[in-house]
Amino acid sequence: MSTVVQPCARCGARWSVQGAPMHWCPRCRGVLLSPAPIDAPAERRNYRWVARVPEHRTHHARVPVRPATGARPPRYTSIPRWGLHDPRPQAAVAPRQPLSALTGSVTGLLVTTAVLFALAALAEVGRYLVLLRNRTRLIPSAVLYTSDAFVIGAGVLALVFALVAAVAVLGKLIEIRRAAYAEAGRRDPRSPRALAFGCLVPVVNLLWPMVFLSEVAALRDDPRSRRAIRIWWAAWLFGGGMAVAGLLWRTADSLQAEADGVLFTALIDVVAATVALSTLWTLRTIEGRDLRGRRRIEHRWLIAVDPIVPVIEPVHPGDHDRTAGPVLAEAPATPATETGVENREQEEVMAK
Repeated sequence: MSTVVQPCARCGARWSVQGAPMHWCPRCRGVLLSPAPIDAPAERRNYRWVARVPEHRTHHARVPVRPATGARPPRYTSIPRWGLHDPRPQAAVAPRQPLSALTGSVTGLLVTTAVLFALAALAEVGRYLVLLRNRTRLIPSAVLYTSDAFVIGAGVLALVFALVAAVAVLGKLIEIRRAAYAEAGRRDPRSPRALAFGCLVPVVNLLWPMVFLSEVAALRDDPRSRRAIRIWWAAWLFGGGMAVAGLLWRTADSLQAEADGVLFTALIDVVAATVALSTLWTLRTIEGRDLRGRRRIEHRWLIAVDPIVPVIEPVHPGDHDRTAGPVLAEAPATPATETGVENREQEEVMAK
């Protein structure tokens, strides 16, 4: 038996060297130290022994050692769950904006409000015709009840939808302002509460909506939006003045004033329908759309600095050198006794 052994650095087993030194322990696949004689002194070996607890070697011996496999790739009976996870990128969820439930239906609300005010105007006109008929004849009760129901129902529904549409327009205004300031890399300096106070409080809302919309138009430098906002504000002020005049008109106690108040109420309803449609037109103009919601095509005008060059040279009367095709040879002098027929033939040749 060879007296030269190789100790294992993992399990401590000693393996005799029969030929070339080994590198790995056949038992635990640990690293084999350099060959040295059995019980060689420390100066003759290139390693040193370290004292361990008595249970250390026994504990490692109990650990099952997996036999070494070949160079085959690993095989799995199921999809391995280890490794780095690469989840799909989730779309960023935009924060829920206030009044978002009504903002999406602002177009339908404004159109419905305009239709209801138009129906209310027709109901008031029908009421006025009933009053005219009642001057000479009695009106059946069924006609009066129908007229009352039509006037009250259309008027109440128009007012309710007008309030809901105003809230929806407020939500749309908040979205438009946030988008405009985000494009400029800024944050809207006005809070939603300030916008709601300026748009929904009576008397105050006669001025502040114009300011809020003008800030957006100035931020985007859109002259078309400025013009639309001014037209809308004029209609808005006119409608507010008509509403105040209608309330004052109801204080009259004469029959003629009450009859005229019916027609004036019909006119107020027509103005309110116009204001609703102009509001929708203004919002879509600010968004770059027309009244039907189609994307507006921008036109770019360029300044022409070059002079206009005619493609076809104009005809100059009396200039035969430019108008005639082939150049004719000079004709010999003819005697003065030639007739007028020959002169006319020569002029026709020259014209050709």
